[in-house]
Amino acid sequence: MLLFLADIFLTVLYARAGTGLLAPSWNRAIWSALRTVAGPLGRHRGVVLSFGGPLIVISLVFFWASGMAIGAALVIQPELGTSIRPSSGDTPTDFITALLVAGNSLSIVGSGDYSPHTAGTRVLFFVNSLIGASVLSLVLSYLVQVYSALRERNALALNIHLMTGSTGDAAEMLARLAPGGDTSSATSELGNLARSLAATKEAHHFYPLLFYFRFEEPLYSVSRFSFVILDLVTLIECAVEVNAQLARSAPVASLRQGSRLLLETLDRSLPTPTRSAEIISRTDLHDSYTAATETLERDGIRTRAGGGEAYVAARAAWEPLVRRVAPALGYTIDDIARRTVRS
Repeated sequence: MLLFLADIFLTVLYARAGTGLLAPSWNRAIWSALRTVAGPLGRHRGVVLSFGGPLIVISLVFFWASGMAIGAALVIQPELGTSIRPSSGDTPTDFITALLVAGNSLSIVGSGDYSPHTAGTRVLFFVNSLIGASVLSLVLSYLVQVYSALRERNALALNIHLMTGSTGDAAEMLARLAPGGDTSSATSELGNLARSLAATKEAHHFYPLLFYFRFEEPLYSVSRFSFVILDLVTLIECAVEVNAQLARSAPVASLRQGSRLLLETLDRSLPTPTRSAEIISRTDLHDSYTAATETLERDGIRTRAGGGEAYVAARAAWEPLVRRVAPALGYTIDDIARRTVRS
């Protein structure tokens, strides 16, 4: 019981990613099992994985309840037939009976037909009832916070997607933030994004269950919106000619650091490979830069001559992190880096 209570304390109250004693391993095991089941399903794989978060929530609550009940049963079983007896008849002393009595004593409905007959067992039942009611309240409050944070994360992802004109292209987003090269309002817009991103990063640190909420639409993926933000920041710093103040602004630095911290949090907490299995093609990165500069110039934003090498070097530094995290959540790099041509 102390082991499971410590796990609940570290997961729910201490609220730091990876600090639980049992829950992190349990969550990873359920997610890995679900990925194994979904693997052969082809195009329906994403549908199955989208149930991962809710299934892990249910399984974790069951895991904690079962662990506490088993712990209480181990304490209660030696007392069956002596200090813990039913109101009438013989007292079974098997473990299943002890588990039933333990479950009842932990619940808010009482201890059923069995009652304590000594001061020690009365205290035990009283403590069990307090533990059961407290844990139930804590877990319910925790789940409310998890779903609230999930809504905020989805709102951030959708906002970024819409700011790209629903294309998923950071160059399109930059063109909308600085129409005709006018960056006067870009700093405030990026500041709003930076605040939302910081809140999302901290939410994943507080509520590790968020890692496993995976949606069919890649636009809601942490990997996807982090990719777009990092690509946006890289373009601001390397591609735009008149951008000295914007590139050195606090929102741009916050977006870069916040995105990397969020990806690093997931990288540490999820079963990701040590390094990306895919080799990043410098030719592909140069092609991405060329396409981005064409988009910017089409919208009246002057681009820097010779910025391609700086862009490739910067992107090669952060893209491996995206490529490690994305597959752990069932996405491919094509899902994350997909761009839709603006109509």
